[in-house]
Amino acid sequence: MADHHLPGDPPVPLTLRRSARARRISLRVSGLDGRVTLTLPPRVPDREALAFAREKESWIREHLERHPDSVEVDYGSVLPIDGQPRQVVAGGGRRVLLKSGQLAVPGADKGVKPGRRIQRYLRELARDRLADASDQYAAALGCGYNRISLRDTRSRWGSCSSEGALMYSWRLILAPPEVLRYVAAHEVAHLAEMNHSPAFWAIVQQLYGNYDGARGWLRSEGNNLHRYRFS
Repeated sequence: MADHHLPGDPPVPLTLRRSARARRISLRVSGLDGRVTLTLPPRVPDREALAFAREKESWIREHLERHPDSVEVDYGSVLPIDGQPRQVVAGGGRRVLLKSGQLAVPGADKGVKPGRRIQRYLRELARDRLADASDQYAAALGCGYNRISLRDTRSRWGSCSSEGALMYSWRLILAPPEVLRYVAAHEVAHLAEMNHSPAFWAIVQQLYGNYDGARGWLRSEGNNLHRYRFS
């Protein structure tokens, strides 16, 4: 992949991606994080893709205006953890500490950006919470799973393979706890029903209870969890 910008106010980052299967230049604006990606055939030069983007500039900017602004996490930023707003503040010692209304991160006195460290902390916290929920629901269902992995997925909040491998988006730690637990119940239910049949939803109901609120929250608010950048 190659990174370029569409000039203007503000400039728009462009990601150029080559694909052996592409027959023409295509343009996509992600509905999750606003990333603008141009996919082009192997032999098409970058300048043609950039010219194509300039032709579509009005369309690109119109779509971006409908997308929530991204937040680069730094000292002073506010981000949700467990669905509650927390301000990133300078902390002492060596550990990241979650406090009431705050996330204390060491390193400010050394001029170190906190984003990567916060991301590692959130992944570890998400793994603990999702493992606990998955263990509880799997035990209630009488089914075992093989492993849990965490990713920063853009198209789904979780998955369950036919081999019993559970995958979750670590960004669920930003959502309210009941939403995280709903996703865990949803994926564990797939250990018994690898489909979305009425029998599957009956298992989700059995494990979690009424899931309409949590499911609705993901549909209406889930995209906002991808606003936060930790570079």
